[in-house]
Amino acid sequence: MRVFRGLTTRLPDPAAITIGNFDGVHQGHQALLARLMQQAWARGLPSTVVTFEPHPREFFTPQAAPVRLTSLREKLELLAACGVAQTVVLPFNHTLASQTAEQFMYDTLRDQLQCRYLLIGDDFRFGQRRSGDFQTLQQHAAQLGLALEAMTTIEHAGLRASSTAVRAALAQGELASATALLGRPYRISGRVMHGNKLGRTIGYPTANVQIKHNRPPLSGIFAVSVDGLGDRPWPGAASLGVRPTVTNDGLVTLEVYLFNFDRQIYGQHLGVRFHHKLRDEARFPDLPTLVERIGQDVTEAQAYFAQHPALLQPEALALAQPLI
Repeated sequence: MRVFRGLTTRLPDPAAITIGNFDGVHQGHQALLARLMQQAWARGLPSTVVTFEPHPREFFTPQAAPVRLTSLREKLELLAACGVAQTVVLPFNHTLASQTAEQFMYDTLRDQLQCRYLLIGDDFRFGQRRSGDFQTLQQHAAQLGLALEAMTTIEHAGLRASSTAVRAALAQGELASATALLGRPYRISGRVMHGNKLGRTIGYPTANVQIKHNRPPLSGIFAVSVDGLGDRPWPGAASLGVRPTVTNDGLVTLEVYLFNFDRQIYGQHLGVRFHHKLRDEARFPDLPTLVERIGQDVTEAQAYFAQHPALLQPEALALAQPLI
């Protein structure tokens, strides 16, 4: 997949385009992307996603912005896995935010992006103060020289597939629901960094995985599997949170204890997939009590994978990608 970071010149070729934040690339996004690629192929145009960095709500109200489901790298990986030909990452700044709907349609959409087919979600808004919508585009479609289509809402079990619904499920520890909405287990990826090495001193050495999210959408202790360590997922137990028993710095960390694993993996890029929540974070009175609880967590996580062996088979690595 080609990635254009900003637009200093126009795209090299006319394109079939969809526009949005695509946070999480959930089942609703995947259905939209499948339709985009179908139409792009039929029209002989490259399928093109236009997205923004940062998220517009992070730009306008950073303290009230929703937590991210995916970092930019994770989002681009998922879009590529869906088969998208190219992605344009527009920097969301004062210049873009101040564009009127008409300027966005003619200067950005027509002149820079060379859009010939546009597919949008039914809640898409654009332009200064979100003044443009599907009806606005309909009124200008002929002058813009584009075919226009809107995608209806995708539902799962009566629930609208949306980034908001995924965030809610993860925050409540309902990982089965989040998995159904995403079409795959929720996943955080990052490089293994050096930590304070406490785990190895208490018998549970952990991989400290770098987090690039503004703040994670879930927290607690989990049964996880890890990709990036071979031809199949590796089972483990993970702590995602502020480690209240061992520190007061408030920094969120993702630490993974990999079962029966003794290789050095510092610097490697791993994907951690969250399958089952074991419990919330808790502050324990002392380190021995914490170690005892970790032992119980490991036993429970191992029992979970014993009941779900398919999650650790080579073909399960496909679950780290969207299902469309």
